[in-house]
Amino acid sequence: MSRTSHFSTSQFTFREVVQNSIQWIRFFFSQWKIILLAAGIGTGLGALFSQFKDPVFHAETSFVLEEEGMSGIGQMSGIANLLGVNLGGLGTNGLFQGDNIMELYRSDRMLEETLLSPFEMNTLLVDRFIESEKLQEKWASSIDLSSLTFSQNRENHGVNQDSVLKEITKIIREKQLVVAKPDRKLSIIQVIVSSKDEAFAKQFNETLVSKVNAFYLETKTKKTGENLRILQMQADSVRAILDQSLGTLAAEQDRIPNANPLLSTATVNGRRKQIDVQTSAAVFQEIVKNLEVAKINHRINSPLIQLIDSPRLPLERTEIRLVKGMVYGAFSLGFLALALIYLRRIYQKHLQEV
Repeated sequence: MSRTSHFSTSQFTFREVVQNSIQWIRFFFSQWKIILLAAGIGTGLGALFSQFKDPVFHAETSFVLEEEGMSGIGQMSGIANLLGVNLGGLGTNGLFQGDNIMELYRSDRMLEETLLSPFEMNTLLVDRFIESEKLQEKWASSIDLSSLTFSQNRENHGVNQDSVLKEITKIIREKQLVVAKPDRKLSIIQVIVSSKDEAFAKQFNETLVSKVNAFYLETKTKKTGENLRILQMQADSVRAILDQSLGTLAAEQDRIPNANPLLSTATVNGRRKQIDVQTSAAVFQEIVKNLEVAKINHRINSPLIQLIDSPRLPLERTEIRLVKGMVYGAFSLGFLALALIYLRRIYQKHLQEV
């Protein structure tokens, strides 16, 4: 049985390519009615889609996160060593490093705390999200959201509340939240919340940024802050002992104002009190030096978070306008029609060759 093909079995020439291309173009033009019908249907569907598709609002916050590097801590440690002060682990900076705050924005804890924050009077952000996304209708077959309340303490939530919150945080993290750096070389971080509800997008963005940045600052400085608090307590305690020793020494000197130098026993108590004062003074001096170094380290370890832009009404919105929807619809269905016509033609040729 003889077989035909578009090209030669061994090789093809430029002339064959041109001839086959012309044949295909003529074939597609012969099917213009089907292509035109598909494009017309696509235009109508695109117009309908643009009318029924709700716009999406984008609330964006950008801020600068600046942290002192370990080089600054190393320089301070060198200076402190010259003064005879051992910083030990004061310069440890390993709990959070730069980009980790971006993962903190995506964590379940931060998203759930934000959802449980107030939105308007007697409503929470989670209630607004359920209303705007029409989850009560979408999830009606699995759970009755109208019977759930999220206003009580987090510890009092049941399994249903926890499950709903977990599912909502998953939706927000995967579809509505973007946390990124415009440039990896810069310290600028952008937080974008997208939603069909403009008021929710703005409020959720502002609340999330506030909670995450506050938690980051608190956690970042927790170790140095605790060390600073302990040193301050020690300084206050030693200072109280020093003051008491000075008072006792003065009282002893007043008791024997002109002690006989030939009688050593008369000055023993005074000398003891003098040693107590000198010891307390030396300890207090060392603690004060460590306290000042700890204050410097605490300031260095505290990151700087400076807001650049915050969401303002009206928010930026993306929507499919009528003309754009018609063009997209016509192009999509027209291209699909071409593809189906092409595949059908190839299939028919294959059947003829077999």
